[in-house]
Amino acid sequence: MFIVNNYPLAIIFCFVTMLCWGSWGNTQKLAGKTWRYELFYWDYVIGVLLLSLIFAFTLGSFGAGGRSFIMDLQQASWLNIGSAFLGGVIFNASNILLSAAIALVGMSVAFPVGVGLALVLGVIINYLGSQKGDPFFLFLGVAMVTVAIILNAIAFKKAITTKQRVTSKGILVAVIAGVLMSFFYRFVARSMDLDNFVNPAAGMMTPYTAVVIFALGMFVSNFIFNTLLMKKPISGKPTNYKAYFKGNLSIHMVGILGGVIWGIGNSLNLIAAGKAGAAISYGLGQGATLVAALWGVFIWKEFKNSPKGTYPILALMFLFFIVGILSIIYAGS
Repeated sequence: MFIVNNYPLAIIFCFVTMLCWGSWGNTQKLAGKTWRYELFYWDYVIGVLLLSLIFAFTLGSFGAGGRSFIMDLQQASWLNIGSAFLGGVIFNASNILLSAAIALVGMSVAFPVGVGLALVLGVIINYLGSQKGDPFFLFLGVAMVTVAIILNAIAFKKAITTKQRVTSKGILVAVIAGVLMSFFYRFVARSMDLDNFVNPAAGMMTPYTAVVIFALGMFVSNFIFNTLLMKKPISGKPTNYKAYFKGNLSIHMVGILGGVIWGIGNSLNLIAAGKAGAAISYGLGQGATLVAALWGVFIWKEFKNSPKGTYPILALMFLFFIVGILSIIYAGS
């Protein structure tokens, strides 16, 4: 299988993760013009699963190093399979709850609370599980990225022209989503031998196998989580599977593309974790919030005609983001 053998390549993979995790939402934005989020999300999950299988039977099966996907799956212990599967279930729940929080209180509150909390707690959890990297520069970088996310929220709030009602229920949902999201990566990482992808310990999985099990956890749990969301949506009227199958091929492909984009980032991030460490890989990947902000500022023009003082805040946001990313990279060098 393909294995990352040097730190610079691991960092490149983490940057690709950041781009993928911060860009897949564009497909939701495109589909959202004519397609319900609940229906889009089914295609998104299918895309994640398809990508994981493609990687498993290509990069995860070719080459002399490590175990091939089928061999690795056959020897994996049920404990590790269950851990990666649970990671997929937890992520799916957190992702749906975050979307619900956005519907309740808006992005300016939900993203800083949910993703910001996931970033800080996730790095701590993953560092305790696999202590790679200088803790001072790692957590300094996390602090800088957190400040950048807060500045993004301030700028977004200034750009809103209509008042949004911030409910305690919405904030609570965002907090729960953030806490759940901070745990999913650790469960997946724990199922792998992060110290040796070439000759993993018996019963433990390679990243390619772990990603497939993770994606299966997302797919299976979606029958519960998304079915409930379709019957009792946060906003709008209830929908059903009949509406999903009425969608044309092009709209389904947009959702699948979104899942493939996110899945590429997730796979490369876990592949890089063996060299960079779980905390650094996760921390860099969650910088995706700022990548999403770049799309919003320069492509979707979400800050067009914003009040005076918005763009200096955005400039400061990007400065903190860059400094934070450089600090996280230096922590593992």
